[in-house]
Formats: sequence, structure tokens, C-alpha cells
Amino acid sequence: MSQPRHLSSSQTVELFQRYVIPNYTRYPLNIVRGEGSTVWDSEGQRYLDLFPGWGCNLLGHCPAPVVEAVQEQLRTLIHVPNTWHMDLQGQWAQMLSERSFGGLAFFCNSGTEANEAAIKLARLHTPPERYKIITFTGGFHGRTMGSVSATAQPKYHEGLGPLLAGFVYAPYGDLDAVRKLIDAETAAIMIEPVQGEGGIRIPPEGFLQGLRQLADEHGLLLIFDEVQTGCGRTGNWFAYQHFGVTPDVITLAKALCGGLVGGAMLTKSEIAPSLRPGMHASTFGGNPIAARAGIAALEMMEREKLLDNARRLGEIFRQRLEALRQQTDVIVEVRVLGLMIGVELRVPGAPVVQACLERRLLINCTHGTVLRLLPAMNLTAAEAEEGCDLLGKAILAVAG
Repeated sequence: MSQPRHLSSSQTVELFQRYVIPNYTRYPLNIVRGEGSTVWDSEGQRYLDLFPGWGCNLLGHCPAPVVEAVQEQLRTLIHVPNTWHMDLQGQWAQMLSERSFGGLAFFCNSGTEANEAAIKLARLHTPPERYKIITFTGGFHGRTMGSVSATAQPKYHEGLGPLLAGFVYAPYGDLDAVRKLIDAETAAIMIEPVQGEGGIRIPPEGFLQGLRQLADEHGLLLIFDEVQTGCGRTGNWFAYQHFGVTPDVITLAKALCGGLVGGAMLTKSEIAPSLRPGMHASTFGGNPIAARAGIAALEMMEREKLLDNARRLGEIFRQRLEALRQQTDVIVEVRVLGLMIGVELRVPGAPVVQACLERRLLINCTHGTVLRLLPAMNLTAAEAEEGCDLLGKAILAVAG
């Protein structure tokens, strides 16, 4: 099959200006191909991608086992409604259950949908008068109205009020503040075990354990939003496994299907029946394509021992970036858990992102001053070193 002819980057930008709603700030590149941790634009320029797919491409671009599994599935069955049984969906649920806390799965299409399901489950599982959910400053849970209401960041609320009632916000890491917010109307506590969009913020020692204790004392559900941290990102299957705390519910998406669309909520077997028939659904959730991709992704991670590789790569980034921190006072702190990597700066991060782009390195900046890297877990050590070299040059250039 012949390769398609692509528009130039400038032609593509013009096309978007005419026909696509401008709700994203986009870089002026037309990305046309990806393989592993490398992408190419329509001009043939190569970029090292340390933020592939906004965290979705944890196995890199176009991982061969996932591609092959999906191609085969496309010839067999693309979609059937969830009024039928699908063995692939059941097998996928089993694999996720066995690698987590042994719960049951609900499948959807994205992280925000998974969080909406968790919000509904929390309210359905508790008496009607208990509807409040405690979330945390700096957290991010999605863009739909329920999940954006759960997101304790005013910038995402502008012009959208009134928000969904019932969310109360606690300072991240402040256990006493959480304790004071709990009342007779509280149903759940919802938190990212490591904040992603919030700047790769790792919880203070004992904080998650304290939340588990409070939830148990007051009969609350403890919900961990693992949309960014889950599926191997941190070097364990799920981030909660680093902290010795088992939540009642976890939400998943991003890396769940190896780069394809898919989301899930997992909950303990005694809680699952509260999401009773007729109360929630997802037309495309758990479809054969997503299930086949999700199974292939999990199998690839195990076969290639990528959890171990994620931990090794995380240490490379930690050592290199800590060494860089010693070279310049621009870096405040380096935060690493597996392949969740944050570099907090004393200066705005956008110029560093631009300097990286000019060196053909793709990274992200969040919260204005935190450089965020979410590399693929099959990144090579040589690519990690190359990325650190380019990032270091960009930071030092901006620092003057």
C-alpha cells in the first residue's frame, strides 16, 4: 500500500484555522508518523518524544503487539453493544482485577468518563443524604461537568457555573483539613495518588495512609484517580501499590489501551453492585477493539519486563536531572516516581518547552513552572540520555 501524501505543516495550520474549533493551543507542526519514542513531521524532521500522547503512549508510538492485535480484531468484530457478552471484555477485566485488588471493572472511553462513573458510584453506594466528595487543590479529574467540578482549580471553572454541587476542596497533603471537612453528608474522598497536571506532586509520607484511616472511620469510599499514574507508569501496575494503601475505587485511562481510546473504573466486589443496571452506561465502553488493545498492552508490559525498565529509566532521569540541578539555581526541585517526572523551575517553563522544540525534543509544562515528562516505558537508556542532554541544554540556554 502506498504511503499517503501529507500536507505541509503550514498548510495543515491553515486548514485548522479554517475548519477546527481553536480550543487548543497547538504547536505549528503536522506530525505524520510515530515509532517508539520518535515522531516525524510532514517535513521529515525527527523529534524525540518524552511526552508521547499526553501520557497515553506509555508503550511508545504504534507498539507492534498492540497494532497487530487491533488489525486482527478489526477483521473479526469491531463493535457490539454491552447488552451482549464479549469474552474479550471479560478477559480484560480479569487481567486488570488480578493485577490490582481483585475488584470488578466498568469500561468507558476516557479518564473523565471513568471519574464520572466513580462519582456516580460514590453517591449510589451511600444514603441519599451523603453526597459530598472531598477532593484536593492542584488535582485534576477531567473536563466533563462532574469531573471538572471535582477539579479544585478555579481556572478550569471560569464561565461554567453553576458547577455540580457537593464537592469540597482540601489543601493537598493536609490531613487535618480533610478531617475537619468530613460531616454527615460526606460520601467519599477522591484523589490522585500522585498529582500529574498539578506538577508531579508526590504525597507527603503518611498522607494516603491517613486518608484510608479517615475513610474507614467514617464509612467513606476512597477513590484513587489513576488515570495518569496507572497501568505501569510509576514502575508498579498502579501507583497505590507504592504506598501500602488499597483504595475502594481506581479510575484508569490514558495508557490503558497502549495508545488507543479506553477507560475503566475498578471497584471492590462488595461495592460494585451499587452501580446497578440502568444507572450508568457507556455505548463504546469495553468494545472489542479497546479490549483487544488493552490485553495486548498488558501482555507486552509483562513479556518485555517493562515495569522493571520503567524503574531503571526513572533512576536515569533522577540522577541526570539532580546533577543538572546542581549546575543552575533555576531548578527548584526534581520529582520522580518511575516515569512520572517533574522539574520545578524558578522561571516560566514555556520558554524551555520552546527551546526543547527547537532542539527537536518534545516535553510539557504544567502549572506554569513545572516541566513534565511522561516518557514511554520502552524508551532506551540511550534515548533517555539523549533526552537529558537536550533538556539540559534548553534549560541552561533559557537560564542564560
